[in-house]
Amino acid sequence: MINVQFTVRPGQGDPSGFDLGDMSVTGDLGTADSAGRTPDQGMMIHLSVVQLLDGLGTFLRGGDRVFTFTGVDTSFTLVVRRTKDGLSVASRDGVIARTTPAELASAVLRAAESLSRALPSEDPVASDYEDSLAAFRTLAT
Repeated sequence: MINVQFTVRPGQGDPSGFDLGDMSVTGDLGTADSAGRTPDQGMMIHLSVVQLLDGLGTFLRGGDRVFTFTGVDTSFTLVVRRTKDGLSVASRDGVIARTTPAELASAVLRAAESLSRALPSEDPVASDYEDSLAAFRTLAT
C-alpha cells in the first residue's frame, strides 16, 4: 500500500504555479513528508510535481535501477529502486514502502490530478502540468 498527497500551503494569495507546498508519501514501512521539517522542506509544488511525473515516468518506462527525485527549491528527496519483487520507495530516513510500478504510478497520478484542480488554466505552469499528466496517465491505466 502506498499513498501520495500533494498540498498547497495556505495564505499565498491567488493560486499560482509557483505556490509553495508539500509532498507526503506514506507506505507500510513509514512516511516521508516535507511539511513540518527543520530546515523547511516545502517546495514549489506544481513545478515539483511536473518534475516528478516526468522523471518517474521515464524511470518506469526505462531500465534504470534507481530514480532519485528532489523537489524544486527544497532538499526533500525520494529514491525509487527496482527490486526483484517490484519497487522500494525511500526517503533519507529509510524505506517507506515496497510496491509495484502500477500501484506507485496510480498513487502519484491520483495526487497529481487532485492538485491540478487548484491551478488556474491560464497560469503559465498549467500547460506543462497538463502535458506531464497526460504523458504519465498511460502508465497508470
